[in-house]
Amino acid sequence: MKQKLLLLFSFFLSCHMLFGQEADRISGFFPGTSFSRFVELVEEQTSYRFYFKESELSEITVNLQANRDRLEDVLGVIFAKTNFKFSISSQKEVFISKGEKLLVSFPPDYLLRTQTQNGTSLIQDEFVRNRRYTLGTPGPGREAKISGTILSLENQKPIEGAIVFEKESQRQTITNREGKYEITLPKGNQTLLIQNIGGYTEQRLLDIQGDAGLDITIGEGVFSLNEVVVRSGALSNVSRPEMGVQTLSVQQMRKLPAVMGEVDIIRGILTMPGVNTAGEASVGFNVRGGAADQNLILLDQNTLFNPSHLFGFFSAVNSDMVSGVELYKAGIPVSYGGRLSSVLQVSPKKGRSDKIGGSGGIGPMTSRLSLEGPLGEKTTFVLGSRMTYSDWLLDYLEDKADLGASRAYFGDYNVTIHHQIGEKDQLRMSGYYSKDRFQFDPDTVYSYSNLNYALTWTHYFNEQVEGNFSIGQDRYDFNVLGKDNPLNSYSYGFEIQQRFLKAQFRQDLGDRHILNYGFHGILYDLNPGKIDPFGAESIVNPDFVPKEKGVEASLFLGDEFEVNEQLSLSGGVRLNWFGNFGPQTLPVYAPGEAFFPENIIGETSYESGNLIQSYLGPELRLSGRYALNNWSSIKAGVNTMRQNIHLLSNSSVITPTDTWKLSDAFLRPQTGIQYALGYFRNLANNAIEFSGEVYFRNMRNVLDYRSGATLVLNDRIEQDVLVTQGKAYGLELYLKKVTGRLNGSIAYTYSRSLLQTDPLERKEQINRSEWYPSNFDQPHNANLVLNYELSRRVNTTLAGKYSTGRPVTLPVAKFNYGGSERVYFADRNSFRIPDYFRLDLSVNLEGNHKVKKVAHGSWSAGVYNILGRDNAYSVYYVPEGGKLKGYQLSIFAEPIPFISYNFRF
Repeated sequence: MKQKLLLLFSFFLSCHMLFGQEADRISGFFPGTSFSRFVELVEEQTSYRFYFKESELSEITVNLQANRDRLEDVLGVIFAKTNFKFSISSQKEVFISKGEKLLVSFPPDYLLRTQTQNGTSLIQDEFVRNRRYTLGTPGPGREAKISGTILSLENQKPIEGAIVFEKESQRQTITNREGKYEITLPKGNQTLLIQNIGGYTEQRLLDIQGDAGLDITIGEGVFSLNEVVVRSGALSNVSRPEMGVQTLSVQQMRKLPAVMGEVDIIRGILTMPGVNTAGEASVGFNVRGGAADQNLILLDQNTLFNPSHLFGFFSAVNSDMVSGVELYKAGIPVSYGGRLSSVLQVSPKKGRSDKIGGSGGIGPMTSRLSLEGPLGEKTTFVLGSRMTYSDWLLDYLEDKADLGASRAYFGDYNVTIHHQIGEKDQLRMSGYYSKDRFQFDPDTVYSYSNLNYALTWTHYFNEQVEGNFSIGQDRYDFNVLGKDNPLNSYSYGFEIQQRFLKAQFRQDLGDRHILNYGFHGILYDLNPGKIDPFGAESIVNPDFVPKEKGVEASLFLGDEFEVNEQLSLSGGVRLNWFGNFGPQTLPVYAPGEAFFPENIIGETSYESGNLIQSYLGPELRLSGRYALNNWSSIKAGVNTMRQNIHLLSNSSVITPTDTWKLSDAFLRPQTGIQYALGYFRNLANNAIEFSGEVYFRNMRNVLDYRSGATLVLNDRIEQDVLVTQGKAYGLELYLKKVTGRLNGSIAYTYSRSLLQTDPLERKEQINRSEWYPSNFDQPHNANLVLNYELSRRVNTTLAGKYSTGRPVTLPVAKFNYGGSERVYFADRNSFRIPDYFRLDLSVNLEGNHKVKKVAHGSWSAGVYNILGRDNAYSVYYVPEGGKLKGYQLSIFAEPIPFISYNFRF
């Protein structure tokens, strides 16, 4: 009987082993399949689990057909002509190594152990990223909630801003300041990816059975340039409810060719659809048909009024001091306000907490240096400085008679300090100062500066409520010193200063429901202009425009709600109040008459602190996303905006001598409403992203000016300002490839920006009160960025730009009137300068990626305007021989080579 039982047991055991072996045999057709994809398919079909370094096998391609073959035979074919070895343990764990075959007789818990070396917790096995973890216990429902903390492998500190996502279900989240995350995923086998800004992408293979916690430790290695692409977020492209949002990291711009080799944040966003600039050397930009002053530029919590250096050649933002950039063209969050077109949020860089480090660069015109590191156990700092030494270039100008005495200088300085008070409290102090000084001849000196500082306190009331409280000040001023003749030497200047207070709360209500609410207050103090005699011999009469004071206060409430997997909504309301205060003395104009000097019938005086005029209005925000599937979605949105401050400028671009003006009894706030609709789709497993958006904007109380208007030292500016309404509409198409040796993007925008004088305007009817193009109406705009990776260390980038020429007003005839010759001009903006086209080329060379190096260096070289096209910046006319002769002004009419060296330590 025992022999029969033993025989029967042996038979069942043999059958089990036979069927088990058959079940784990490999079948399938793998034509040019990457090794990582081959591993995923094998793990889905069998009980084998692989452990390997993905970077080592990234170039291995599988080309075979298997028919119930053993894994050993299949791997033998794949690695036949390589230096890779494989080992298979009794637990069907497959280890792949380079050079030598690994010993695989490990204890069962080997991969889960940690050891301490010099006080640092290290993962003992390098293959832990490819081990599959079983999480939770089986229960009802198709999804489970996974939460935990992302920690740094180097110092065990929480990592803020790490992206945690799963590709198939298109789910993602971002870690908070404590490194914590929470994500809901479908049950079953999933691959969780974790990407830290500035580090490599990590992964964890999960078998999700129920809700569970998972703490993950990841490395913070240096990015190789071939792992960085200009992109707005592969997953967020489809999943986020807002539309018209572009994100950009500093690493993503380092491949782009730039003037004089300087990495430029604003020039980076100019490669995006819907963003353009009216001039070659202009840092100011136009978004969806809006003026340059209709963009709110925030450096952390501070507002930059003039974001340019050196005549607009360089951005005022030092790229080494920021971690990333977000541009909101539509779907603007309810916590932002004050501008009509867009918000550009520049996020500060947080200093490293393990040791002192830094970065910098040396170029032909500028150099920069930044330092970062810990100050004790709870405080980190980042310091940065940048300056130019461009005078040597000006000394070599051919036309020294006119420009040889030119001089130009700029410098800027940043500081950011983070302090961890306790588990629930953090402080962040940030400061920025910049100074520009230039002259075209020895007699006139121009200078301007920015000064910004802010203190932000973050408090976590509990796991659901987070509060941010900020206080600070922004200041911008310029000065012109004229010394041509001692008798009429003068000093002319302008200053704007604003103090602000912000309180913002984020509350997680659960069930994918998040509230944002708070308060924002601004106190404005303007010195619109002042001229004084310079020197004891000057006979210039002092003059000034009376100071302006204003208060702006906003309350806002927003809600982000994921109705279900397909539908997600984001909306809110922002209530804005603005008041203009004395002291002021204002004229009283005759009722129903134009604002002309002859129509003044009296004046009214207001004491200091007296309210002159106030405006109250709501701003509505609503956007939504409907997911058609995991790879495509439709989005729609509408938002209204209000702007209480106006830029007075007679040019199409931001210049140092532009002045600002508050809304008052004569100038109402600018208001606008935008409607947008878009289709978003990811292709080829998120390797290619496509988006198409259409929009329409209505704007009211937009400023334009009478012919021959005076903007300098004009205390009655309402007499030269025209009340207009505007409209803008367009189509934006964006296609980008984010993987492979050849990657890049193509952006095309068709847009119109039109103005119309109010039919009731009595001062002047521009073009008979018909619609006419604004100064930045450029219907066609296309941008191309192509990057090809020659190797892991060398890549080259070709960037191209085309745009329709901007509108101009030209003289078309001359005539005699009153005994003098006059010039007759055509309708305003009825002509255009020639179309713009430019190609740039750059080559980036990375140093080797050894971890133990004193410094990591890289070189960037290239040519700006490689075709040497003579693109027009503007046109002008000069009387010669009794005739008006037209000329074209170009900024960069020849190829401009550049080279720069960058380092990080």
